[in-house]
Amino acid sequence: MTGQPHEGELQDDALSGRLNWLRAGVLGANDGVVSVAGIVAGVAGATTNRSNIAIAGIAGLVAGALSMAAGEYVSVSTQRDSERAMLRKERYELRELPDEELDELTEIYQAKGLDADLARQVAVQLTAHDALGAHAEAELGIDPDELTNPWEAAGASFLSFTLGALIPLIAILLPSPSLRVPICFAAVIVALIVTGAVSARLGQAPSRPAIIRNVLGGVLAMAITYGVGHLVGHAV
Repeated sequence: MTGQPHEGELQDDALSGRLNWLRAGVLGANDGVVSVAGIVAGVAGATTNRSNIAIAGIAGLVAGALSMAAGEYVSVSTQRDSERAMLRKERYELRELPDEELDELTEIYQAKGLDADLARQVAVQLTAHDALGAHAEAELGIDPDELTNPWEAAGASFLSFTLGALIPLIAILLPSPSLRVPICFAAVIVALIVTGAVSARLGQAPSRPAIIRNVLGGVLAMAITYGVGHLVGHAV
């Protein structure tokens, strides 16, 4: 069939939406795993008291999830405001300068490889069908009907951070004091392998580099914070 993407390819709108969710979800999960793992490992390096570890881990989970959600909301809201401002400007230009806008759209399609006559025909037909949509996509790279949603990004970040953070928190609280740190390390490594593999697959990228980056970063963070906690715990 013509007009259909090849297997393994995504249409532009689907790819854009998936990458937005991927960014918020994977970053949230990774931050949840690594941040709370670092906190509980650091406290476990200083003390074997389960209550102290639990308090620190839960506080880190709540603070981190809210911080991630707030950060995503502010960031995506700013992006949405910019998109709306550009669309308002485009509506004004289409209303007040229609001929100039048609020429501009024609030039865009000529720059993409169409000859002058065909580029003009495409510009005229697309403008007649949906002037704002055609100009916004070609000039601004945005879809007026699919603006970024700050609440969705904030919710995805909050949920993914929380789910990620629960892994090291549970892994370090359930075992005996002698096993809690090794088990927490193992659980974090497994979690980061999974998130690395999922992010690579959704982004259609090689999985090995993503997994290696995730695991090395997470293990290094835990090792450093555990060492700092151990030193501080014995010095105080």
